[in-house]
Amino acid sequence: MKKSLLLALACLVLLGGGAQAGQTCSENPPTAETLQKAFRLALKTRDALESSGAEIALIARVGQDLSKYRLRYSHLGFAWRDHPQGRWLVVHMLNQCGTAVSDLFNEGLANFFLDDLFAWEGLVVVPGEEMQKKIAASLREGHFVRLHEPNYNMLAYPFSTRYQNSNQWALEVVADATGPGPSAGRAEAQQRLKANGYAPTTLEIPAMTRLGGRMFRANIAFDDHPSERRWAGQIDTVTVESVFAFVASRDPASKRMLVRLD
Repeated sequence: MKKSLLLALACLVLLGGGAQAGQTCSENPPTAETLQKAFRLALKTRDALESSGAEIALIARVGQDLSKYRLRYSHLGFAWRDHPQGRWLVVHMLNQCGTAVSDLFNEGLANFFLDDLFAWEGLVVVPGEEMQKKIAASLREGHFVRLHEPNYNMLAYPFSTRYQNSNQWALEVVADATGPGPSAGRAEAQQRLKANGYAPTTLEIPAMTRLGGRMFRANIAFDDHPSERRWAGQIDTVTVESVFAFVASRDPASKRMLVRLD
């Protein structure tokens, strides 16, 4: 009985904030096996975060198979140790069930991984102490909120403020937090990214594929991309890999931790 109670309490802690925010849009509820795996991965991730001594970390998941684009991770957020609502909550941006509207959410680690994952694996990037302090201060002061654009586009162009994808929001928060002071908004954060050598990921997407995506997916648009790149099938966007590469280039003290189920 005591063991069951402790397990239940641990599950509540790992669920954290909004319990439905990050879950898949599928009408089918998660299975017992899926729940078990999400909690196991959350526990391993929490242990890795605790042992790292970090205050802030970037955390990524494998939400879908992106191997045809030579990518592994689909989505990231900030794991914040001292979140006002609980220890190690994830602050991240999500669109609402396949729509073109997004919001910001605070979730426990289990919820972060409870999203119909392609692989039970997470990648944690722990910045150096100085960058951690700057990002933590930005989160405490709420600067991340004014950098959010609710018009969601899965393939948003990195240097346009028309739309935003989830990884782009996180990248702009990093640019805002690590500059000489808070930026005036998204446009200035993007200028900082350019000035500091941020390189987006270029996806090869043929015209017919782009047309189908725009017609049948509310959360995909291409009209924010430069015409010459778009017509050549070169779609530049913010991916997890490009964010982590930028953090590594700006902060040699950062380190990576891979967490996966056995």
